[in-house]
Amino acid sequence: MGMTFSPLKRFFPSADEVLVADRDRLDEILLQHLKTYEGGQTVHQPVGGFNRDYYIAVMEGKPRYLGQLPTQPEYGDRQPDVSRRMREAWQRLVTKGYVIQNPDQPVADWFVITSAGEDLIKRFKQGAIPSDTVTRMLPREALHPKLSDKPWQDFMRGEFDAAAFQAMKAVEVSVRDAGSFGNNVVGVALMRQAFALDTGPLTDKSVERGEQSARMDLFAGAIGSYKNPHSHRDVDLSDPMEAAEIILLANHLLRIVDARAKARTGTP
Repeated sequence: MGMTFSPLKRFFPSADEVLVADRDRLDEILLQHLKTYEGGQTVHQPVGGFNRDYYIAVMEGKPRYLGQLPTQPEYGDRQPDVSRRMREAWQRLVTKGYVIQNPDQPVADWFVITSAGEDLIKRFKQGAIPSDTVTRMLPREALHPKLSDKPWQDFMRGEFDAAAFQAMKAVEVSVRDAGSFGNNVVGVALMRQAFALDTGPLTDKSVERGEQSARMDLFAGAIGSYKNPHSHRDVDLSDPMEAAEIILLANHLLRIVDARAKARTGTP
């Protein structure tokens, strides 16, 4: 039976997610990825631990052994950038003592996870949500362009409070620009002026006043609840699900702002 690794894409569905992840997260994911090794043996010797060169070959789609067929790199033309980051992560695991050369193997490229590495994996498993789930909570392609860079990158780094703040800040800036307001109008006051009943520059005057009021309250409530607190004090937002929901709310609000801005200017 040959050595088999679960695809890295199980943990990082896109190359972008690898490239924006911070070092600690990459190290953690690499350890988890190595744990997916199923064992087996080569033609020449029994397998103990995992082989560094084989791991890299599988990830990059490059055959390293007689009889091993080439496969497609997991990340296509982005593979060189991904491979560089994962190789750097491997070196950090060695430096930190999370993996060591396997003393039971006669060649230097066989490694095993140390007790410290196993402890790190256990600590992560005790957390609320697995890494592969986190990466799927907020698909980049579903986000408004104003959220697909900084807020998404912060989220993927695990900086959930910063991601939520940046998302709602994008809403505030978009409302200000679309409504032609000056920088002196901010926060909840900006939302209530922009969507004021009958008179707001972003108000949909084709709907009845109850709906106008509800939309004004929606924007004011979102900014007041999720942007203003982060502006005035440290907010401990550690739940990725909650952060994703706030960002997706901001995503919906940005779509509304875009539609109202087009209606205001007559842009098709």
